[in-house]
Amino acid sequence: MAKIALISDSHGYIDEKVLSYLQDVDEIWHAGDIGDIHLGQVLPKDKKLRIITGNIDGLEMRGEYPDELLFELEGLKVFMVHIGGKPPRYAKGVKEKIRKYGAGLFVCGHSHICKVEFDPSLNCLYMNPGAIGQQGFHVMRTLLLFEVQDEKIQNLRVVELGKRGGNSLSF
Repeated sequence: MAKIALISDSHGYIDEKVLSYLQDVDEIWHAGDIGDIHLGQVLPKDKKLRIITGNIDGLEMRGEYPDELLFELEGLKVFMVHIGGKPPRYAKGVKEKIRKYGAGLFVCGHSHICKVEFDPSLNCLYMNPGAIGQQGFHVMRTLLLFEVQDEKIQNLRVVELGKRGGNSLSF
């Protein structure tokens, strides 16, 4: 079993509240729009990081992190890309990649809207954790915590981090 924290759209912002939720997981996944290359220095060092870039991330970050990831965890194929749309209206080419890769979990960010939905047409679970950062139109900052075991997602919960505003921990 693997415990996962899924975050996105930090836009150069992270605070102690977010970091507190990252302590008791095995892996931290960031679905893009990192906003600052130093994010990797702020995240807990003892966790496996799976980080992709988003549309605001510059060349330095694109040199450090890929723009998409495909990996397998506990038998579950996971595909991550920042701009993914949502069921049934995925971004261009995303639906085809989900099918091609046989992904059972599709993760994206970009919208700043926390949403989890099963897409029966692809036999795939869609996850967008919303945004942990201060930039954007979202009101509530959110992340997702869940476990992966035997190809299944379990114990999924949405964590509301509070409204935008407050003190930041700069990286």
